Amino acid sequence: MEALTIPPERGKSWYLALMAPNVKGPRYAWLDPSRLYCNQQAFKDCIEDLLQPFQNDTIDLIAGIDAMGFILGAAIANRLGKGFLTIRKEGHSCIETKGKAYSDYTGQQKVLEMRTDVVKTGLRVLLVDQWIETGGTMEAAIALIEEQGGTIAGIATICIEETERGKRIKEKYKCSTCVPDHLQPQFNNKYLETFKAFERKNSRCAK
Repeated sequence: MEALTIPPERGKSWYLALMAPNVKGPRYAWLDPSRLYCNQQAFKDCIEDLLQPFQNDTIDLIAGIDAMGFILGAAIANRLGKGFLTIRKEGHSCIETKGKAYSDYTGQQKVLEMRTDVVKTGLRVLLVDQWIETGGTMEAAIALIEEQGGTIAGIATICIEETERGKRIKEKYKCSTCVPDHLQPQFNNKYLETFKAFERKNSRCAK
């Protein structure tokens, strides 16, 4: 896989072409970003791109949102030499937590929980998730941190789709994504030109 998918010259965000389309229907996200994590160089370049805007910023702690934000968040924490805070879905923590209700991208009502003994007034937190679609999950995580006195140093995520909440988050906080401006319309429309390669492959396999 490595030799076949790494281009000879790696431009910014080259690894986005590794993401695979949804083949299981509307109950699932419209694509699979985690496919790029399987490629060591792609994963490394993704982390470096996400961190580029924060090179000169003070960051005290990395927080990742359950569940896919744990992957990117832990990798970023390791890269920066910082601690990592998990923001969990309701019912997974055996310690004292604060909770915040939200509606996820499927419209389901859920609750995020965060431990109460780490974030203190003035602590600068880089908040990480894999994706921001409707923005409800991210806004709940932001509220948990800010209500405990923390400061959002920034938000890092592969993509922020330009929904109402997504735009609001980008206006209020320093954000880093992997999606260049010329590709943003494709992500907003939930179809990437690179999916055609997967479609051709599936078509050949079906014959």
